[in-house]
Amino acid sequence: MFDAVSDPVVGAISDRWKSRFGRRHPFMFVAAVPLGLVFFCIFSPPVALEGWALFAWFTAFSVAMRLLVTLFAIPHLAFGAELSDDYLQRSVVMSYNAIFGWVGGASIFLVANLVYFARSPGFDNGLLNAQAYPAFGLAASVAITALILACAWFTRDQIPRLAKAPMDARPPRMLELLAELIEVLSNRNYLMLLLGLFCLALTLGTRETIGLHMNTYYWELVPAELAWFPLGSGIGFFLAFALASRFHGWVDKRRTAVASLVLLSFFAAAPVVGRLLGLMPSNDHPTLLPILVAFSAASYCTVAILNISVMSMLADIADQHELDTGLRKEGIFYSARTFFSKATSALGHMVGGIAIDVIGFPAGAKPGTVDEGVLFQLGMIDGPIAAVPALIAIVFYSRYAIDRQRHAEIQQALKDRRASAAA
Repeated sequence: MFDAVSDPVVGAISDRWKSRFGRRHPFMFVAAVPLGLVFFCIFSPPVALEGWALFAWFTAFSVAMRLLVTLFAIPHLAFGAELSDDYLQRSVVMSYNAIFGWVGGASIFLVANLVYFARSPGFDNGLLNAQAYPAFGLAASVAITALILACAWFTRDQIPRLAKAPMDARPPRMLELLAELIEVLSNRNYLMLLLGLFCLALTLGTRETIGLHMNTYYWELVPAELAWFPLGSGIGFFLAFALASRFHGWVDKRRTAVASLVLLSFFAAAPVVGRLLGLMPSNDHPTLLPILVAFSAASYCTVAILNISVMSMLADIADQHELDTGLRKEGIFYSARTFFSKATSALGHMVGGIAIDVIGFPAGAKPGTVDEGVLFQLGMIDGPIAAVPALIAIVFYSRYAIDRQRHAEIQQALKDRRASAAA
């Protein structure tokens, strides 16, 4: 609920900000150090805190962290959209965004598990070692701060090329902000992407939430086997990096997004459906893990291509909005992307948590002891049922109407308008 307010507010303020560092960079600089400090505090609560006091500590710093992520991420994404007005070059920019996002996530996963949460005397599972968390939080916070500052500092040379806020721009009042939100929601292309993102958040969030149950109880995988899945996701992201912009050139962004959703629905659900149909090997068979990793890689590839497509489509919508209104609103448009990215986990925890309660999954169960009927229902949720929102999202994405030809027309009209204004 807090993000639903803070994300569009930061986006709107960023769109209107005037400074010698442009519209986006001041926010990126300001977020760096506080975000690192807040991240450290989340992993280092005072030892004396317990109960409601501990709850208050985590709640306050979690909300602060999400706000500071918003303060960096929305201007950062909007800045990325402004780097090029070319239909395909934007896709290349967003492809780099996606691949470095994976590198960052995979790196922190490996460093955390191999260094800070490695097996130690008294802790076969390093994640149960409370003393390791402050050190991990400190290292991660330093990395966060350094990388954000580096991003903002080394992209300063692009500021003169970027769009400027109107001369009469000022921070929006609440009623003005609501009016701007209503205005951008009236853009049919933007509304279709929002509805599609909401449906996709339900699918991805639900699977993310029950993924541990699926790996531990349904497929009966051990931690050493789970370590292979980052390799699969890496293959998927690098394939997406290589293919996304090419697909946009061959069949345009809308068709690429729709095809990605269809393939995502298939690849993510296929292993469970195969087990239900008796086509998958048993849990103790040596071919099970390679099959699961392969389908995981394919799923991550389609998710990454879809994400790149949506990020690039949002930039094209910003062009259309400028043609219609004369104003650049990348901040508000990309606030939806950051909001739904964060809402994915929230919606997933809610839907997945409720589903686990409804099927009566036993707490503290050991692998191999859960009733077959409960496992069947768990598989149905992760497979066919979780795929339904993604299939619904196909309907919304298919109604997006800015193809390559229409974008060229928009760009030409904008160039003609700017030339006329300059004359």
